[in-house]
Amino acid sequence: MERRAQIERKTRETDVTLSVHLEGHGKSEISTGIPFFDHMLSLMAMHGLFDLSLRATGDLEVDFHHTVEDIGMAFGEGIRRALGDGSGIRRFGEALVPMDEVLTRVVVDISGRPYLVYRVKATGRVKDFDVELVESFSKAMADHGRLTLHVELLYGKNLHHIVESIFKGFGRALGQASSLDERRVGIPSTKGRL
Repeated sequence: MERRAQIERKTRETDVTLSVHLEGHGKSEISTGIPFFDHMLSLMAMHGLFDLSLRATGDLEVDFHHTVEDIGMAFGEGIRRALGDGSGIRRFGEALVPMDEVLTRVVVDISGRPYLVYRVKATGRVKDFDVELVESFSKAMADHGRLTLHVELLYGKNLHHIVESIFKGFGRALGQASSLDERRVGIPSTKGRL
């Protein structure tokens, strides 16, 4: 089964083309105009073992918010479409990710119910990337992927390490939750649908 999707999202502010392949090998080709964000998305794909191709342009002269948020929307929708009805998936995924002095936890339920708990007290910039945009990306991904997503900074202070640990956690938790369990028949819910 080839679980893949292609998404195109075009607004007056952004133009996003994304493809995701859940049975990939962690390969990525990413160009958003935001180099630090490109690096974080590449880490996410690598640690989630899914292939990700992404091209995005946006009104970066205004700020990065529209581009980051719209990429989160496209990525969430891509995951949802690639999963289909969710038959055979593990559904839940969790990652504890250390990055030097930082430890984060990312937990995902491919539930069909979008919800975000974001417990990360970190403000500032890594180069020109505002770390508060990670929450915007998380919310857009959860809403459009119909994911229940919990993101916590357990401890640490280096902003680069915090963001990197979170994105690696996204990859690992999503990779685990979306993976197929050979013992599972059908949709992992007593309701019969996610």
